[in-house]
Order: sequence, then structure tokens, then C-alpha cells
Amino acid sequence: MVTNPLTKNIDMSRPPLDIAAYEANDGYQSVHAIAKGLSPEDVLELVKGSGLKGRGGAGFPTGLKWSFVPRGDNSPKQKYLVVNADEMEPGTFKDRLLMEGDPHLMLEGMIIAAYTIQASKAYIFLRGEYTVSELVLRNAIKEAYEKGYLGKDILGTGFDFDIIMHTSAGRYICGEETALLNALEGKRANPRAKPPFPQVSGLWGKPTIVNNVETLCNLPGILTYGIDWYQGLGKGNDHGTKLFGVSGKVKTPGCWELPLGLPIRELLEGYAGGMQDGLELRGFLPGGGSTDFMLPEHLDITLDYDEIAKVGSRLATGTMIVLDDKTCPVGMVGNLMKFFAHESCGFCTPCRDGLPWVDQIFRDFENGEGSEKDLQILHDHVTYLGPGRTFCALAPGATAPLGSGLKYFKEDFEKHITEKRCSYRH
Repeated sequence: MVTNPLTKNIDMSRPPLDIAAYEANDGYQSVHAIAKGLSPEDVLELVKGSGLKGRGGAGFPTGLKWSFVPRGDNSPKQKYLVVNADEMEPGTFKDRLLMEGDPHLMLEGMIIAAYTIQASKAYIFLRGEYTVSELVLRNAIKEAYEKGYLGKDILGTGFDFDIIMHTSAGRYICGEETALLNALEGKRANPRAKPPFPQVSGLWGKPTIVNNVETLCNLPGILTYGIDWYQGLGKGNDHGTKLFGVSGKVKTPGCWELPLGLPIRELLEGYAGGMQDGLELRGFLPGGGSTDFMLPEHLDITLDYDEIAKVGSRLATGTMIVLDDKTCPVGMVGNLMKFFAHESCGFCTPCRDGLPWVDQIFRDFENGEGSEKDLQILHDHVTYLGPGRTFCALAPGATAPLGSGLKYFKEDFEKHITEKRCSYRH
């Protein structure tokens, strides 16, 4: 039985499988199952039963999210599926691997999702820099149309489904689904007030589901091999496998498909090879740049959404950024603050004015001009920019490495003030 459903077809030393080779390896079996009589309600119950959680960062149950889409004769006839393929989270590169390595897996997942919510049209919102992904996906879409998996009356089901590629102009804020929808409509990428939620009133006011690339790539396996198989892949409380990445000064940085519930130590020391010679682990961000630092003492915690939340961080995208003992944590956090300040959409005051203020303080630290007052201002901003204080989650995400960095690496911040320099510079 398949144990690596996301990456079984991926070999980056060769081009991705064409549609014939993909079909020969159980590809599009779920679409044929739909054609044999699976109703949208049947598929929804399968996805709910699998326990699949969104892989874009929030970890919200996918089937539950889909269930909010209006159904029945009185619901809007036009519904949309939107694929969030923008992948702007610092340290995250998993979706690019999937799109370039096995594009038909994502397309099959899109067909399943669209059929379930009865969306006749989908948009792939692709990060503009992902030019290889675009070429690979466009070729796969062409093949799928030619084989009858896309277009009118797919496999005689009466279901029509078209896919449109949209390359993003590129802003981090587009990772927030309502800002993404505004950008797709040709508007400024500001987040929208919720409610109404996109499932009820999304793209052009119609019911819309926005799903991450990796989330969709989990769907074909669930329909092809079943709920018990999918739940049996995990080792902890969460089900299935996930793509986990490691970047930083480890011996073998990369990306691997592993069971949810694996100990963090096994990912970092086993698959990533541990720290480079002469370096020690100081801390790590477990799920991209907008997650709280974790420490070496947390290595035996498992890669589960709830388990990581218990120690005050988030699994999020599952892509770990490692901090070693020869890299300045103040510089690392400052680099992230520079990014988040640049990527603010400017819609609400705490984010628009607060993040540049935080960024300037870190610049002052690096230039030997920081003060105790600045340190207090940073602590204050962890509250000012926190959850419930801003219009969307961008600034609260930025406070994750900021607040935990101030907590765990207090002495390094104080040294920048007392020594008026970064002690890590030679």
C-alpha cells in the first residue's frame, strides 16, 4: 500500500509524469470513482471522515470548511474554487515541490474539491516568481483537457469544470484568503471584513473555497485508498502525511513527506542530518517565519498541530527555520521584521505604522544605537500588534518570532544595547 501519496511520483532529476504515466500509477482514479456514482455529499463525508486539515498554515478541518458552502436549489448556481499557490511565507517551499514535481496530483485534487462544492470554475493563484511551476501546470492542464478530465461533461457526469491560471503580482498579504480574492478581482490586496466568509460570499460575491496546494494534493489518496488507509498514515493525533522542510545550517536541508506525529528530533537530526559540524542548535521556527521560536528542549515534541500549540507555537506550514549558535537571533528576528514591515498592505494602523517602527528599532540595534527604552517598545508592540488588534493575521504573525525571540534570547538583545554592537560579528 502507498505510504507516500504526496511524493510517490516525484523525482526532481526528471520531468514530471505526463498524464499517461500518472494514470498508470493510480492517477485520476478518484475522478473515475465519481463518474461511477459518488455524489458530492458522498465525497464531502469521505473528506470529513479522513480528518484532513488544511496545510496552508491554519490547520482548519477541510471537510468542515467545505460544508459551509450553500447547497440546494436556492443556493447560487455559480461557485468558485481558488487554489492558494502564492507561497510567500518565509522558509516555505513545499507547494513548489508539488506543483513542479507532480502537477496532475494537484489538478486531480482540484477536480475533487470543485465537484464536492459544485464549482464550475477554478483559479490557480500562483506566485509570480514560480515560472517553472507555471509552465509545468499549463502543460498538465492542457493534457487534462485533452483527456476529458476538464471541460464540459467530465466523464459523462454532467459536471463542467474549467481552470484558469492567474500569476500573482506578488505580495505576502495575498496569503490571507480575502486579500487574495481582492487581488484576483483586480483590486488592491487588502483583507476583507468577515463575516461574510468566502464560503458564502467570496470571489465576485459568490460562494468560494480557497484551499492550499498541499491540502488539495491529499484528496486523491483519500478517495482512491479510503479513510482507514489515510488515518493509518499518521503516527499521532493528526491524520495523513505532510511535507516538512528544514532550512538553515543543517547538514542536509530539504523537504520530505513524513507522517504527522513524528518527533521533531527525527526530522531535524535524522532527515536533515543535524547541525553542521562546529555548530549547535539554539532554536527553530517550526512552521515558517510567522511562528514562535521553539528550543532544543522541545525536540521530542511530535509534529502535530495540537502538540506544538501546547508549547506556544504553531505547526503552520511545517517548514522549519533553524537558528544555530553562531547566528545572531536579534539579526534573524530583525530580518523577519524587515520582511513583514515591507509586506504590510497598509490597511490598518497597528500594522502600517507599528511594523516599520519595529523594523527601525532593529536597524538601530544593528547600528549600535539601541536603548533600554527601545527594548520596552518592542515588548509593547507584541501586545499592540497581537491577535484582535489588527484587521488580519499578518501583524500577529510577525509578533510570533518577535515575542518569543524577546523571551528566549533576552541576553542577546541586552548585549546589543550594552555593547553597542552585534557580538556575533567578527
